[in-house]
Amino acid sequence: MPEIQSSLLERARALAVPGRRHVLGITGPPGAGKSTLAGQLTDALGPLAALVPMDGFHLAGAELRRLGRAHRKGAPDTFDPHGYAALLTRLRTPEPGVTVYAPAFDRSLEEAIAGSVPVPPGIPLVVTEGNYLLHDDGPWARIRPLLDEVWYLEPDPAVRVRRLIDRHVRHGRDRAGAERWVRGSDELNAELVARRKNRADLVVPID
Repeated sequence: MPEIQSSLLERARALAVPGRRHVLGITGPPGAGKSTLAGQLTDALGPLAALVPMDGFHLAGAELRRLGRAHRKGAPDTFDPHGYAALLTRLRTPEPGVTVYAPAFDRSLEEAIAGSVPVPPGIPLVVTEGNYLLHDDGPWARIRPLLDEVWYLEPDPAVRVRRLIDRHVRHGRDRAGAERWVRGSDELNAELVARRKNRADLVVPID
C-alpha cells in the first residue's frame, strides 16, 4: 500500500480526542490492506491510538479441527464474535487506571495469542481492523454499533488476489496450494464482506 493519505490521517486524528474514547474500524475483503493502513494510522498518531485486530479472535486450530471447520479458516464461524464484542464494549468505556489486554494473531503460528496488546485507559482512539466489522448475521450484528466509524477498503481485485497469494506463500504454503486457498476460501469470504460495503461510513479506493 502507498503512503497513507493525509485526508485519512486527519479524519482519524479528529477521532483521537483526549479525554474521550472512540473506536475506528477498518474493514474490507481479505488482502485489502487493512492491517497495513491500521498500522500506518496508529504509528502516525503515536500515543493517541492503539491497534486491536479482530484476528485475535480466531478460534484455535485444535478447536477448528474439532468443529470440522479448519478447511475454511477465516469464515465468520471460525471466529469468536461474542468475545470480540465483549472486548469492544470494554474498550468503549475504559475504567480509570485499568489497562485492557487484547489478543493478537501470530501468522507464523497461525494462532491467536492472548494478552498481547495493552490498551491503557488514557488512549483516546482504538483502531480495530478485520473482515467482518460490517457483517450483520447473528452475533456479528453486535459489532457495528460498537464502532464510531467504519472505513471499507476497496483495492483493485487482481492486485488484492496477488497480494493474498504472496502472503500465504510467505507463511509457508507452496504457491499452488496458496492459489487454491485464495481462489476458494479467501474469495468466498471476500464476496461475503463486499455485500456489506454499504454499511460503511467511508469507502476508500486503494490503487
